[in-house]
Amino acid sequence: MNELATKKPLLVLSKSVVRILLLLWTLLVLYPVIWTFLTSLKDNKQVMQGKPWDIPTLFRFENYADVWSRAHFGDYFFNSIMVTVGSMIVSLVMAATTAYILARYTFKGRGTLYFVYVASMMIPTTLGLIPLFFLLSDLHLSNSLFGLMIVYSVGTIGILPFAIFFLVGFYKTLPKELEEAATIDGSSNYGIFFRIMLPLSKPGLVTVGIMNALTVWNEYIMATVLINDPEKYTVPVGIAIMQAEMQYRTEWGPLFAGLAISMIPVIMMYVLYQRQITGGLTAGALKG
Repeated sequence: MNELATKKPLLVLSKSVVRILLLLWTLLVLYPVIWTFLTSLKDNKQVMQGKPWDIPTLFRFENYADVWSRAHFGDYFFNSIMVTVGSMIVSLVMAATTAYILARYTFKGRGTLYFVYVASMMIPTTLGLIPLFFLLSDLHLSNSLFGLMIVYSVGTIGILPFAIFFLVGFYKTLPKELEEAATIDGSSNYGIFFRIMLPLSKPGLVTVGIMNALTVWNEYIMATVLINDPEKYTVPVGIAIMQAEMQYRTEWGPLFAGLAISMIPVIMMYVLYQRQITGGLTAGALKG
């Protein structure tokens, strides 16, 4: 009884410390987000003369319309949406099928193949820039959003190797009895995968899909090197161009409006799918 009485205050204290640290971390994360949205609603005078946390005296929502149309941010936004969604779908299809084979089938070279996929995550992206540039030029896919999507899909920035690494562990958590029962019922290997295993792996697919989408959405180096047509710029490249131009015209309101627009899809994905991400990470970490 004495030991329990002694440990109870310590547990309460430790929980309080953890909560305080999480609260501080939350404030640190929210600080730049709130500041960005507040600044996006100010004019140049309020930005230059006022304090950073001042509430705008006049909410300039026209900053969003200005950056969307005049600065062509709408084009950048839809280019990023197209590349992100396309590469996410292609990479998920390749990762789901490859991971299932590596997790469920035994064949010569399986361990080596899995090691190659995992090891490729440690290769810096910049090492493949020059070969990729000439390869896409030979395939007539340079300066093309489709070519950029293919580059992202095959894992140049690590999304395919990570997806395979994650899904292999996730498939190992699924019971083999389901496959055995389906085999007894006469289901083919394709039927087992598409009708049983793929639906069951939805939490893992959602987790990997969101992480891949965030990686592609924020990717800058590949998009800068492989795309030189201003009409095909993605959001990160477009923001860099806007920042270089607007800082000399002191158009801080529209610039921060563009930053705010670029953050909205990321925030929405986290808000809508936070439980799926947590559940998928937990399930995928049970086995390796």
